[in-house]
Amino acid sequence: MGLALQVQQIASVHPEKIAYHFMGKDTTYAQFDESVEQFAHGLQGLGIQKGDHVGFLLGNTPHFLISLYATMRLGATAVPINPIYTPDEISYIVKNSDAKAIIALDALLPLVEKAANVFTTVENYIICETQADTTEKLAGLSHDLKVKVKTFSSLLAISGEQVQPVEVSDEDTAVILYTSGTTGHPKGAMLTYNNIFSNARDVAEYLSINTDDRVIATLPVFHVFALTVVVNAPLLMGATILLVPRFSPQEVFAIAREQKATVFAGVPTMYNFLYQFPEENVEDFSTIRLAISGGSSLPVALLHNFEDKFGVRISEGYGLSEASPVTCFNPIDRDRKPGSIGTNIVNVENKVVNELGEEVPIGEVGELIVRGPNVMKGYYKMPEETENAIRDGWLYTGDLARQDEEGYFYIVDRKKDLIIVGGYNVYPREVEEVLFEHPSIIEAAVVGVPDPTFGEEVLAFVVKKDTSLTEEQLQEYCAEKLAKYKVPKRFEFLKELPKNTTGKILRRSLKGQTVQ
Repeated sequence: MGLALQVQQIASVHPEKIAYHFMGKDTTYAQFDESVEQFAHGLQGLGIQKGDHVGFLLGNTPHFLISLYATMRLGATAVPINPIYTPDEISYIVKNSDAKAIIALDALLPLVEKAANVFTTVENYIICETQADTTEKLAGLSHDLKVKVKTFSSLLAISGEQVQPVEVSDEDTAVILYTSGTTGHPKGAMLTYNNIFSNARDVAEYLSINTDDRVIATLPVFHVFALTVVVNAPLLMGATILLVPRFSPQEVFAIAREQKATVFAGVPTMYNFLYQFPEENVEDFSTIRLAISGGSSLPVALLHNFEDKFGVRISEGYGLSEASPVTCFNPIDRDRKPGSIGTNIVNVENKVVNELGEEVPIGEVGELIVRGPNVMKGYYKMPEETENAIRDGWLYTGDLARQDEEGYFYIVDRKKDLIIVGGYNVYPREVEEVLFEHPSIIEAAVVGVPDPTFGEEVLAFVVKKDTSLTEEQLQEYCAEKLAKYKVPKRFEFLKELPKNTTGKILRRSLKGQTVQ
């Protein structure tokens, strides 16, 4: 229970230090710790105890931070859920996770009412009041649903005895994070207390996050990238989190300027939006010492364009839910290699292997596997999937990668996204990198589609600045830079590319589109 204990210690030593800033208001570590203690006491009063699962339907608000650390203080298990998932997606995760309580935004009250009969394990609903009439809407709801329904503020208001001490083992499950479900139903990755503590500690050390840092949290905090890099690592070091409810270039520039932010973390799509933003906001990022990119591969052309415009070096890293998530990062104290995900972070080992699990020679492509204290203990209620993912202590990521002579790793592509044209391997990222270099292209994504002659052909989806840009011009452009079999046979022009809530482009969705 290192993370929850660390916040307590910081609150006792530096009570006036700002833990987080939200909507114009600062909250000190002492105030944060008091809220966590009160809320944990309230949860305990509802019967939540060690080992119970608590679902979160929360966004980037203090409710999430307080709920997470209160749950950990009880030795319970947090189950963060994307609040904009469909009712079916939410229902699956709530049922599969055996959640005993749900902490939800009041905007989701209709969903709670609709799905309450489906959530057979849920005994408690805690509703966070963000709207004026929430308390009124809750009247009688407890009776109708035949479960306990409380407001978030009412649990915070409970005072009196402190939380009864709970002994937690390093191997107890702290968080169950559900994967995005690109291959069927989402799987719940069980991350232990040691998993999340060690990864927060090792990321903080590798990136030199310290008590003076002011970290912009606009990535969705229910996602593993944000959970470790912009929530747990900063809080572990006594830094300040600048909570931004949702991403927009205006909001990010404003918070960076007004709060003198020092760290920004985002996915490639966010960097693209910031770079493309029409107004001049270069000075707003003048206090940023560290920009972090993850979630998916950052096109090298975008990296250079952003750095040239803002004068901020981007350190790209790599991770996945099953590894808490970070395994690699470009170092900040030595060479950064564009296009690389960097080197092993502290205490974590990566290597590239063939189909037999044997390490391949330097420079050759294989599957990236990882081991360390950050690797999950398994998928919840899925022993077969766990055995397939973790073999001899190594987590198989499903990503194709290569390593250079200096220990830097490069993601080539997802194993399942590989396109095979007439027996030749085409990695979508390689084609996308070329397209991103074109001055008239804003975004691009490449997929493989069936071809009767060659098995598959390359199809590119493009968002363009210049409306006069044609398919023929792009084919000529690509032919100058790529082998013939890698050149997209077709281009589809879209107004925007489909993305998930973290901004990752959904290739699977594009592949499912009907094209002429």
